[in-house]
Amino acid sequence: MHQTLCGKWRHSHTLSMMNNTFDTKITRYLTEQQVSFRLLLHETPAVTIEDAAKQRGIRTSQMVKSIVLRDMGNLYALACAPGDQSVDPKKVRALLECRRMTCVDLNLVPELTGYQIGTVTPLLLKTPMSVIFDHKILLEDEVTISSGSNMAGIAIKREDLVKLCDPVFADICRE
Repeated sequence: MHQTLCGKWRHSHTLSMMNNTFDTKITRYLTEQQVSFRLLLHETPAVTIEDAAKQRGIRTSQMVKSIVLRDMGNLYALACAPGDQSVDPKKVRALLECRRMTCVDLNLVPELTGYQIGTVTPLLLKTPMSVIFDHKILLEDEVTISSGSNMAGIAIKREDLVKLCDPVFADICRE
């Protein structure tokens, strides 16, 4: 039995501190793209979505949770939903017209995305894949994504995130 990303949120420490500034490939990318963002530092590594939201001083619904899915032919998709929702792989499967869609094995997440478990974000993915946002993400003007580290999140205007990752919008959350 393989452990999967569905329903789990784990973290690994991957930050780079240079001259007391927080620096990850995501913060560098956003700066290069001239996109405004706020860094939301954690006091301790976040261990759950609720913990990360509390440390960031936000609601879980403002967080963009990213789940890596694959079909039987190794077609990958990143399904993104508000942090207080659950992705329904069957809805993603129907959208992509696949026979079966499941969460990828946890061990494959870093290789496929370039991020550790719990720090996956819809930007700068290592493996090209469809990015799907649930429509509920549109309910928030400002959302938070991972900085690529479990020690900070990034607050960004939803419209800027949408421009940067050009997702497909669909209803992909469980009822």
